Amino acid sequence: MSDNEMNDADARSRAGARDSLLLLTTLCSPDGKELGRGRIRNLSATGMMVDCDMLLSRGMKLTSNIRGVGNVTGEVVRVEQGRFGIRFDQEIDPALARKPVTAKTGGSQEFRPR
Repeated sequence: MSDNEMNDADARSRAGARDSLLLLTTLCSPDGKELGRGRIRNLSATGMMVDCDMLLSRGMKLTSNIRGVGNVTGEVVRVEQGRFGIRFDQEIDPALARKPVTAKTGGSQEFRPR
């Protein structure tokens, strides 16, 4: 099976509605080394699509800091030029990323799996 066929199969097997949005995120390796920043294009309970110019490969583990959600770990499951998809290790509540940032919350909350 070619990479494109595997990417198509991954896309068909993804569960959950995806919300389109534009948020910045910081991406780190599992050991905490900052890899760079990316733009989250869409987000669901089980994963996200990120635009960035980093060289990533399928199977790579990452930690991403998502505003309102906190640090989330996942695996790169789709790679295209300038964009990649991450499947989260645990589901999140994507609605938390859409909540307005207030001085009271400071824009960050503790990650709580569902």
